[in-house]
Amino acid sequence: MSNEIENVIIIGSGPAGLTSAIYSARANLKPLMIEGEEVGGQLMTTNDVENYPGFEKGITGPELMQVTKAQAERFGTRFVTANVTKVDFSQRPFKVWVGETLYQSKTIIVSTGASARYLGLESEHAFKGKGVSACATCDGAFYNDLNVCVIGGGDTALEEAQFLTRFAKKVWVIHRRDEFRASKIMSDRVKNHPDIEIVWNSSLKEVKGDRFVTSINVYNNKTEEVTEMPMDGVFIAIGHVPNTKIFEGQLELQDTGYIQTKPDSTYTSVDGVFASGDVQDHIYRQAITAAGTGCMAAIDAERWLESNEA
Repeated sequence: MSNEIENVIIIGSGPAGLTSAIYSARANLKPLMIEGEEVGGQLMTTNDVENYPGFEKGITGPELMQVTKAQAERFGTRFVTANVTKVDFSQRPFKVWVGETLYQSKTIIVSTGASARYLGLESEHAFKGKGVSACATCDGAFYNDLNVCVIGGGDTALEEAQFLTRFAKKVWVIHRRDEFRASKIMSDRVKNHPDIEIVWNSSLKEVKGDRFVTSINVYNNKTEEVTEMPMDGVFIAIGHVPNTKIFEGQLELQDTGYIQTKPDSTYTSVDGVFASGDVQDHIYRQAITAAGTGCMAAIDAERWLESNEA
């Protein structure tokens, strides 16, 4: 146990956490970031980032996280590269454990993000960032005049399919049932779209390629046939899971598991604990919006400390 009580502990090291670290450090709060074992969040599996402001020619996800971390470090952020195993937000100072090591803090910023659901195929994992993506908004522009498919049948999957028609030559929606789970209006739009073809009662069996994706094997659960389809991009759209398990019983969570924040702020249900990034945002899920809420969380924490230590 450390006897020192931190001003702010930031849990998580994606765009939200690192941005909050930059702002907290520049406010002389001397933040401690417990960055986790998977440093950098979802961007670490993104090869090219072309929609983050300030990088005219684009940047890879790992490079973006590297330079952002260096910026946070420059202003005095300290890092612990390990996973938080337990928290206690029932009283102040707040307690955060990493294994047997206890850290205490006046404020907490939770930026643990969300993880895209994947099918769990070995080949799917092998081609992440090389033709397999879980974010059409992030990566769709790389597939100009190419063939892509979307795996899923909910609103998110159909929204991504429509979005991809702006770039792709053709979009296939591969769904394991014979009807979509999405809203009727969204389903009708996709069914009537000239550039979208629906593959019913089917699931992704294997992703194939050399350096990048070149084709997929699709299994039809009615005929039990496996068909190989030439394909340049595969978008998995079966949902996201917020990384909030350790906060169950500590913070108010939405039914979907995302942290509930108060309107127009990053305040959580516990005074002095703030949340930013994809852990509380199930709508936008972009690096730039995560960074924005990371800034908000740092400012909220700084003002909270000023008010509560006066």
